[in-house]
Amino acid sequence: MKVEVENQPHCVATLKIELPPEQVAKEWDAIANSFAAQARIPGYRPGKAPRRVIEAKFRKDIQDELTKKLVSKSYHEAIAEKQLRVVSLTNLEDVEFGDDRSMRFRATVVTAPEFELPDYKGIPLQLPDTKVTEAEVDAAVERLREQSADFVDVPERGLELEDFAVIDFEGTIDGKPIAELAPAASKNLLGGKKFWLRLAPDNFLPRFVEQVIGQKPNETRTVKVEFPADVPVAELVGKTAEYSVTLLEIKQRVLPPRDDAFAAKWMPEKTLPELRQALEHQIEHEKGHEQERAREGQVIKFLSERIQFELPPALLKHETRNALAELVQRNRERGVPDEALKEKEEELIRVAGGLAAHRLKTNFILHRIAEQEKIQVTRADIDERIRHQAMHHNVTPEKLRQDIEQHDGMNSLVEQILLAKTIDFLGSNATIDSTAATPVPEVSAASK
Repeated sequence: MKVEVENQPHCVATLKIELPPEQVAKEWDAIANSFAAQARIPGYRPGKAPRRVIEAKFRKDIQDELTKKLVSKSYHEAIAEKQLRVVSLTNLEDVEFGDDRSMRFRATVVTAPEFELPDYKGIPLQLPDTKVTEAEVDAAVERLREQSADFVDVPERGLELEDFAVIDFEGTIDGKPIAELAPAASKNLLGGKKFWLRLAPDNFLPRFVEQVIGQKPNETRTVKVEFPADVPVAELVGKTAEYSVTLLEIKQRVLPPRDDAFAAKWMPEKTLPELRQALEHQIEHEKGHEQERAREGQVIKFLSERIQFELPPALLKHETRNALAELVQRNRERGVPDEALKEKEEELIRVAGGLAAHRLKTNFILHRIAEQEKIQVTRADIDERIRHQAMHHNVTPEKLRQDIEQHDGMNSLVEQILLAKTIDFLGSNATIDSTAATPVPEVSAASK
């Protein structure tokens, strides 16, 4: 096999591959014999038609089968021979057969960028401590008390800070309902019925809370709101709205006492000390995840700052499209309407481009380190990842494996495992300072 490589700008290469007549003839004969054994030709018994008759009748079919078999095989052999780091195959073309039974074709590929790796062992990391303090457990207990709070009516006085007001309100600008002027605005800007509002400084709309302090049940007030320049609805920027606010009820939050009865609401038949212990374990678990995220982020940041190279434009364009689709989907799931997404199209494309560039650069660097350190994904690695994901999604490992294979997701899974193993390798060879502080993780409830 003869292989010529023509390197082009932007990580593109063209391979000119030529196969010798004897290799092509051998495969041609094998395929032609297979056709001869199965073909039914009028005037001949099955399998007894002469070769020239078979080749005349099935020449194109034989050639197509030969092309499929030899092009794929020789393409991969050519990559291995020239030691090319191919990222994607963009084109196979100009397949030709010579009179002497030789075959030639061209393959256009995108290759990984060339760059030098820095010393990646001993990367300095500052990781948050996973030790849980009493203050953090206290804060977690308080959050659970807030979630368990009762609300009692306060009928005989006006609104005070930290009350919860139940209101009907409707906004207008120059006498016109905001719903007509800005139909895409959120419901909180338009108005609402039996709306619960916590009275706290700077909560809700600008200066709204301070204007309802002292208001009593069944009283109606006019509240003026001046919208700032950064309000996310263009029709409201710089405008002044008037809200007609009717107070229906005043509610006061009453927290439960810190006792075993409170603990049993979250963990049946458990005491307050046992609840605190469960919360401590949950916080420790969250801190462990936070430490792993910090480890990964610092490793990637260290490498990215020390390695510079051009990303293949075709690959960057493709990855940007994927990232943009993910951003749009996430915003739709958050309730952002398509009209608002269209208005921010340029910003979304810019953000998607940044995400795509970061992903590609990170993957190229980690792949190169995995190659240098001979890090590979084993069958046991795949089985373990599938078992873990199956438990998370509450399905059997067999069912999850079938779903992955049916959606051609096995290569993606192997890629995820390889990158994760490489980051683990870098982390285990890093220099670690576990003195940095970490924020208290949010805790919603103890495991029941």
